[in-house]
Amino acid sequence: MRINVDEALFCLVDVQEKLFPHIANKEELERNLLTLIKGLKVLDVPFIVNEQYKKGIGETISSLKELVESYPSFEKTTFSCCQNQATMEAIKTANKKVVIVAGIETHVCVLQTCIDLIEAGYKVVLVTNCCGSRKQIDNDMGIQRLIQAGVIPTTYESILFELTLNAKNPVFKEISALVK
Repeated sequence: MRINVDEALFCLVDVQEKLFPHIANKEELERNLLTLIKGLKVLDVPFIVNEQYKKGIGETISSLKELVESYPSFEKTTFSCCQNQATMEAIKTANKKVVIVAGIETHVCVLQTCIDLIEAGYKVVLVTNCCGSRKQIDNDMGIQRLIQAGVIPTTYESILFELTLNAKNPVFKEISALVK
């Protein structure tokens, strides 16, 4: 299945201040997320930002927050973003067929969000190198389970070029510079 930019929505899951410092490979994850988010913005993909219990876990990390603060943001206490009524309404209102998902923790909130999106009839694309957990084994098992559940696994570079489609796209050079 080809993923088309006009059918896509991006869902960022719980990349928050008090949890992020405990995530395995957090420096690489942050660089990857920055590249993904900048690229999706260049491609004009709409965003939905989710934050788990902000009082306890804090805001989206500052390096990402400045890039996503103009997009709809939803606080939740449920692990799945889809179990939050306001988030699910925003996803439905976006009227997209494909939801691109990235965030933390892969084996909890990302996993439950993706499974609920699949059950709601969406094609779900998991940006595997833009997800993380405190323990690498949890991240790996979360990705494995999600692939078995039907998500489409990808990397930030792969999805950005797939959405760009070809080198004649006016944003190709900008996307190419981001992934180098």
